[in-house]
Amino acid sequence: MGSEKYPSENGFDAFLKKHGGSDNASTDCERTVFQFDVQRRSFKEALDRWAQFFICPLMIRDAIDREVEAVDSEYQLAKPSDSHRKEMLFGSLAKADHPMGKFCWGNAQTLKLEPKKQKINVYKRLRAFWKQHYSASYMTLAVQSKEKLDTLEEWVREIFSKVPNNKLPKPDFSNLLDPFDTPAFNKLYRVVPVRKVHALNITWALPPQEKHYRVKPLHYISWLIGHEGTGSILSVLRKKCWALALFGGNSETGFDQNTTYSIFSISITLTNEGFQNFYLVTQLVFQYLKMLQTLGPQQRIYEEIQKIEANEFHYQEQIDPIEYVEDVCENMQLFPKVDFLTGDQLMFHYDPDVIHGALSLLTPERANLMLLSPEHEGRCPLREKWFGTQYSVEDIAPEWMGKWTGELELDSSLHLPEENEFIATDFDLKPSDCPDTELPVRIADNEKGCLWFKKDNKFKIPKAYIRFHIISPVIQKSARNVVLFDLLVNILGHNLAEPAYEAEVAQLDYKLVAGEHGLVIKVKGFNHKLPLLFHLIVDHLAAFAASPDVFSMFSEQLKKTYFNILIKPDKLGKDVRLLILENSRWSMVEKYQALAAGLTVDDLMQFSQSFKSELYAEGLVQGNFTSAVSGRHRTDHDRTDCHRTDHDRTDCHRTDHDRTECHRTDRRRTDRHRTVHIRTVHDRTVHARTDLDRTDLDRTDLDRTDRPHCPRPH
Repeated sequence: MGSEKYPSENGFDAFLKKHGGSDNASTDCERTVFQFDVQRRSFKEALDRWAQFFICPLMIRDAIDREVEAVDSEYQLAKPSDSHRKEMLFGSLAKADHPMGKFCWGNAQTLKLEPKKQKINVYKRLRAFWKQHYSASYMTLAVQSKEKLDTLEEWVREIFSKVPNNKLPKPDFSNLLDPFDTPAFNKLYRVVPVRKVHALNITWALPPQEKHYRVKPLHYISWLIGHEGTGSILSVLRKKCWALALFGGNSETGFDQNTTYSIFSISITLTNEGFQNFYLVTQLVFQYLKMLQTLGPQQRIYEEIQKIEANEFHYQEQIDPIEYVEDVCENMQLFPKVDFLTGDQLMFHYDPDVIHGALSLLTPERANLMLLSPEHEGRCPLREKWFGTQYSVEDIAPEWMGKWTGELELDSSLHLPEENEFIATDFDLKPSDCPDTELPVRIADNEKGCLWFKKDNKFKIPKAYIRFHIISPVIQKSARNVVLFDLLVNILGHNLAEPAYEAEVAQLDYKLVAGEHGLVIKVKGFNHKLPLLFHLIVDHLAAFAASPDVFSMFSEQLKKTYFNILIKPDKLGKDVRLLILENSRWSMVEKYQALAAGLTVDDLMQFSQSFKSELYAEGLVQGNFTSAVSGRHRTDHDRTDCHRTDHDRTDCHRTDHDRTECHRTDRRRTDRHRTVHIRTVHDRTVHARTDLDRTDLDRTDLDRTDRPHCPRPH
């Protein structure tokens, strides 16, 4: 809007654009954050221009009207979002005098039309708001540059010392605790979503948990709730064909966590059967929670999470400076100085009493249920005021509440995760045992395969990358074989979902790609445990199996995938073009016809055997390994039936301790999604994905194949 020193309305944006910079702002429930970046040589001037907005902003009346239009535009864009619609409906359940029950977006009606009708001067209100809240005593500032720290401090003192200080106490909301202690809470809300999806949200409103940031009890609980391995909620629901995905925890947005309450929610994406049995799905969640409450906090599990978070923090890749200063600046509002850089990421100490205190509040009596389904259309007479969400409200069925609050028997298929053997503990950099080269060198080669190696002597981090191309001539013999290979790769990824989950949470990443001529296996992460993940994948390939139900499920899904390509002119055009250009290529029409003609699980198993009987393996090992270790693997028996040579099995180093190793990239943490006015911040919600989609049909140039986890109903 311009300032007294720099009055041009869009002068700052023009300055940043001219000097290769950008800026943004975001508003949460209790905080507003402004940030910018610019080329180093223009940093000081940009700081001065930016600081003037907080020292002497002009707030031109015409500019305010334009900003109202921008706010209204964002509101209109947000209206179709189910997540925003759920938030507004949930907020409406709060006490009438609590800010959460207010409209937290703003639009033309509330900022322009209503004030005009009520003769409210928006300009005066805005000036008064700025004077009250934009005080130096409330603000925190973070700057990052390659300038010397003394220079940066000098600039900050010089430029920002004129920010006004109203000398008033900081706003306090401690008198607004328990906002959801109302008759409207602890009900069943049936909601009509925008998307065609069935979903169940189970939500608790807890006392504020920010003060426990060094223990992070909600993160510990969400880790277990969102677990995908054997014995988890999602694992059991998938086997029952009731759920596709599960998200659990607290997102740490202002809506989920502030000084008046903390939210803990569990969101489950349901199948059609799961929707019909949503009370049983809810019961399974309460059974798992009762198990956690009965067993109590587990130090072993807490320390595993603690190690994983510490590994991720200490070896994280550098993030964009504009995002880093935003994170630090916000942390300065939340944590003491010693924890500015670590308070939002690390788990500092195990305190079972704090964890038990949070766990004990997650009871059926305190839960609110929200069931979303397009089948509710026409049955929901109520409408949320601002987003128009259709919903109905009713008491939770007394017979179910009685079961949950009585002597609820535990489900024997539910249990805690086993010890995670994929967590890296050795971060030593391996000594180089060969001359440093710019490109990978071939260290093994024969008629059955070859291995390439490149030592990392540049970044010097304890991570590595392994890629293998398992080539077989049988794939391209017919369109039928190509289809069977697609099925094999997708079902292999499905079979790996649970056993490889522990590797993923330990920050090891893998991907399976159905290439033109073979299977591409990619794994990356901390080198200490990486071979274990690679061997896990190869072992599952060697022992590949598929049940008739799983085969039927993936056949149906692949048929839909092929069909979706055929009806898209750009995809079909590319397929025809490549069919003309390539000597040996099977068209999408031929593959669709081969699949539609009918395949059986026996056909797949026969193809699997022929595929594994004629293989050529080409691999690359790069990173914190030595060439000797990379090519040293030998075994006396052919575990894959793949005519493996000394290096073919992994060519990436396996010693006695290597069978317990692995790593993955940052999965649970979601980047802060930034939009002006409403923001999603650093997300500690643990996601149990429906598509652990580690497979890709490279030949078809498709989006990743969707892989439902439940057999198709007969």
